[in-house]
Amino acid sequence: MIALFDLDGTLTDPKAGITRSVQYALERLGRPVPDADELTWMIGPPLVAGFTELLGGADEVPDAVRFYRERYGDVGLYENEVYAGIPALLQDLREKDVRLFVATSKLRVFARRILDHFDLSRFFSEIYGSEPDNRNADKRELIRYILDEERFDPARAVMIGDRKHDVIGARANGVAAIGITWGYGSRQELSEAGAACLVDDPRALEGPLLTLTASTPPRAAEA
Repeated sequence: MIALFDLDGTLTDPKAGITRSVQYALERLGRPVPDADELTWMIGPPLVAGFTELLGGADEVPDAVRFYRERYGDVGLYENEVYAGIPALLQDLREKDVRLFVATSKLRVFARRILDHFDLSRFFSEIYGSEPDNRNADKRELIRYILDEERFDPARAVMIGDRKHDVIGARANGVAAIGITWGYGSRQELSEAGAACLVDDPRALEGPLLTLTASTPPRAAEA
C-alpha cells in the first residue's frame, strides 16, 4: 500500500510563510500588496501559475518567483505549523506497512528542509517536489514522475491533498485521491475534481486510505 501526501495545507499549515513571501515579492515589484487572507488561494497551485494569475501576465513572473524564494528560503518556510494529529497518523500508517511519500509542487529542497525541521522526514520513504526550472510543479507531471521512479502499481496507491490540483494529478495517473478539508481547498472544489471521498480530520483519514489502497481506483482521465 502506497500513500502520497501533499505538503502545504495537508501536513502543515503554511499560511504565514507563503502569504508573507508573496507580499514581499509584490512589494519588491512595486505592486499593490493585498492582505494575507486575500492571498490564501496561492497555497497549493504551482508558484509560477499562481504568480501568472496574480500579476495578470508572465512578464514579471520570473522576478516575482525569485523575490518570493529569496524570503521564503530564509524565513518563510519556518513560518509554518504541523496540523494536529498528523505525526500520530503517519506513525500509525507506517506501523501498518503503508509506504509513505511526499508529493508537493513546492521546491523539493524546501520540502526537505520543512520536513526535517518538524521531524516528519523519518516517516517518508522519499520526498518528491518540483525543481528550480519548474519541472514537476504540475501534479500530473509530478505523480507520473514518482510512478516512473518508484515503479509501484497505481491501483495500490492513493493521493491525499487539499486542492483540486492533487485530485486532478492523481486521477490523470490512475491513482485514487482523498480530499482533505482542513487545508485551503473547498469541499466543492475537491468533489468537482473527482476526489473519491472527503475527510475532515486527520484522525479519520486512516480508514478511507486503507480501503482505497486495497481497491482499484478510477481509470486515468483522458487528456
